[in-house]
Amino acid sequence: MNVSELRIFGSSRSAGSKRDAGKFGEIEVELFDVEKARECDVVFLAVSGDFSLEYARAIAEGENGAVVIDNSSAFRYKEDVPLVVPEINGECTKTSKLIANPNCTTAIGLMALWPLHKLFKLKRVLMSTYQAASGAGQPGMDELQEGTRAVLSGERDIAENKIFAHPLPFNVIPHIDKFQDNGYTKEEMKVTWEARKICGLDDDFPLSCTAVRIPTYRAHSETIVIETEEDVDIDAARKALEEAPGVRLVDDISNEKYPMPLTATGQYDVEVGRLRKSLVFGDKGLEMFVVGDQLLRGAALNAVLVAEEMASNGSLVAKTTA
Repeated sequence: MNVSELRIFGSSRSAGSKRDAGKFGEIEVELFDVEKARECDVVFLAVSGDFSLEYARAIAEGENGAVVIDNSSAFRYKEDVPLVVPEINGECTKTSKLIANPNCTTAIGLMALWPLHKLFKLKRVLMSTYQAASGAGQPGMDELQEGTRAVLSGERDIAENKIFAHPLPFNVIPHIDKFQDNGYTKEEMKVTWEARKICGLDDDFPLSCTAVRIPTYRAHSETIVIETEEDVDIDAARKALEEAPGVRLVDDISNEKYPMPLTATGQYDVEVGRLRKSLVFGDKGLEMFVVGDQLLRGAALNAVLVAEEMASNGSLVAKTTA
């Protein structure tokens, strides 16, 4: 996708400041305005859900509106708004100028699940996630760093916590987002709801997730166990994952090579490894370990790939200027 002009919009706090935009040089931040945003061909919204609910449709509506790709959760469960991982359901971008970007954990897991679903047909999915501090933004990373320093220096026995429910250094916390009435957290339910929608699964398709915060900076990890309708062939599964776009098979246990946050950080592809038949589900089961950079595949990269898919399928075209 060729970009001739890049514009950055912000609040009154950042308007007038300049941002380094790589090959586009320094760009001055403009005060957000709906009409100015509508001048663009595509607008990426990296804002709160409330902001998206207030402005996204206004930016996109009408023939002269912009394509809007929203990274918040505001529209993910709206029937008229596609929720998109391009390698899975990119064709549905033809139906709407407003597109929702999925939760980071969902996007990473589905990159591994989709090739296997096409091959063996998923029957049920069990997932446990190990999510980095940066999932809570820069404040989460700062709290982990400062807390670790304080404990290692002897300044404190246990780190302080303001961002996370409990101290994160030298700890893991099985609590991300708010608890729901069914005992799951909203983060866990997002995976269930979004996977069903993106993959076109039944509304009652059984997918369960436990989300855990761990003391790493970046890249989310996931243990995924699947039961399938068809018998699993591990060699066929490896081949399907090797050929899948956006996936890197890292599965050489004899040489101690498997997915890890250290190797997945900064990478566009999601790492998949530790493939084996499940001892629980036998011939109709498979277990694997998946790691992806949640700031890329789980957010910014997926949004850009959505725009590229739309440019490719004709649903995103440059506006003509007089």
